[in-house]
Amino acid sequence: MTSFAIYLGAALAEIAGCFSFWAWLKLGKSAWWLLPGLLALALFAWLLTLIDSAAAGRAFAAYGGVYIVASLGWMWLVEKVPPDRFDLTGAALCLAGAAVIVAAPRGASNLQPSS
Repeated sequence: MTSFAIYLGAALAEIAGCFSFWAWLKLGKSAWWLLPGLLALALFAWLLTLIDSAAAGRAFAAYGGVYIVASLGWMWLVEKVPPDRFDLTGAALCLAGAAVIVAAPRGASNLQPSS
């Protein structure tokens, strides 16, 4: 499974889990909505552990860009609210930031200041 697929799955699980709480508290849905929401949030957390990274924080930071784009997709497809140009610009900036985090060359030489 590629990192992007893991991140996308994690984003969908997190959004679905959070939306279940939203539906319960804001939309008046039954408290039973919380059970699949909790399972989805557990799936989200497990999926992020599959990312090959030496640091959890870096994996989570890179995931943030995918999460933002997926959230806007959820807003558009599920909530029927299309993203505007500011949503799309912000999402592009976040993906660019995530790409820098993921693609940066790392190794012992990067830890040492150059002489």
